[in-house]
Amino acid sequence: MKKNLETICIHGGWKAAKGEPQQLPIYQSTTFRYETSDQMARLFDLKDNGYFYTRLANPTNDAVAKKIAALEGGVGAVLTSSGQAANFYAIFNICQAGDHLITSNNIYGGTFNLFGVTLKKLGIECTFVDPDWDDERIEAAFRPNTKCFFGETISNPGGRIFDIERFARLAHSHGVPLIVDNTFATPINCRPFEWGADIVTHSTTKYMDGHATQVGGCVVDSGNFDWEAQHDKFTCLTEPDESYHGLTYTTSFDKMAYITKMVVQLMRDLGSIPAPQNCFLLNLGLETLALRMRQHCANALKVARWLEQNDKVGWVNYASLPSSRDHALAEKYLPNGTCGVIAFGLKGSREEAIRFMDNLDFISIVTHVADARTCVLHPASHTHRQLTDEQLREAGISPDLVRLSVGIENVDDIIADLQQAMDKM
Repeated sequence: MKKNLETICIHGGWKAAKGEPQQLPIYQSTTFRYETSDQMARLFDLKDNGYFYTRLANPTNDAVAKKIAALEGGVGAVLTSSGQAANFYAIFNICQAGDHLITSNNIYGGTFNLFGVTLKKLGIECTFVDPDWDDERIEAAFRPNTKCFFGETISNPGGRIFDIERFARLAHSHGVPLIVDNTFATPINCRPFEWGADIVTHSTTKYMDGHATQVGGCVVDSGNFDWEAQHDKFTCLTEPDESYHGLTYTTSFDKMAYITKMVVQLMRDLGSIPAPQNCFLLNLGLETLALRMRQHCANALKVARWLEQNDKVGWVNYASLPSSRDHALAEKYLPNGTCGVIAFGLKGSREEAIRFMDNLDFISIVTHVADARTCVLHPASHTHRQLTDEQLREAGISPDLVRLSVGIENVDDIIADLQQAMDKM
């Protein structure tokens, strides 16, 4: 029976059998018992499915991964210990020293640094492109060793909308997958696979959790990218893996090749797993995801309209506003709402923006976003402070940009707090 997203949020991933708990249990165990040595050996040879060590697989974690895969419409998913780990795994699963990737420059500052600095230390080069460039200029960024293209459905913190269909076409024309970070939109508001994306990542710390209780990430594979059609480009998947007695992922696991390799190779060697307790908390958040996203979007649109009319505000970028330069893309990819995050700038200096934030009452200044509580951040001073002014401009961050994550409180109270803080400036 095909289920709608609201139903999957509650019932996906876990179905209690007779006498079992209705709520997903926490399997808080490092290891799992077997009766014979051969049973264990077959698990290590990937000949049987089962649980033997939580670093590789755990029933609680797997149930939540299955739920997120179902929400996105993918064939499989892997949970990681953070959103940063998810983005690293998504890239490192198909890139190695000597390889190259392309990414939109409108991405989260931590990811910008991961791709531009840390991956370079591993011998993986990254080219940042402006998604507003024309096709010809972006085509020029591709190289023979390019392995993927990366972007965010809704950029953090700028709120730009990524033209998924366009960049899927460009990536596929060069024989590489499109990876899309869908954290801000969530599968409730956009399912990138339906527009041609091949792999989706999430920081589950954000809307999926929704209550700031756990840190986590997820990688979801659509199962649609034909790795064998690009055999020589992706030999890590299409040729034997010496660490598994010559097993070939595409031959043995077909559409699950990418996800299987991520589990049995990257998790085996790097171990960025979430705790079962964290996955249990994430699952509780997922149950109300569809409800919360509707409220986040409704509140944010009202706040964005109010900001747009405020004489102390210099500019507002919220793609659901008709005045937004990305409004047409939002209508195409996110017709039911974008997210609760608004980027805006106050008239005046960087110091004015900081003073405004210090004047707020219940709206919190936190290093977080996309949670039930309304919160605010000044990226140039906080999340992106490691970037130079030139890098800030490349990432689309202006010194006056304020990132406002609108929560699910009463919207009149949110606006009243913003108003009193501006009145004190």
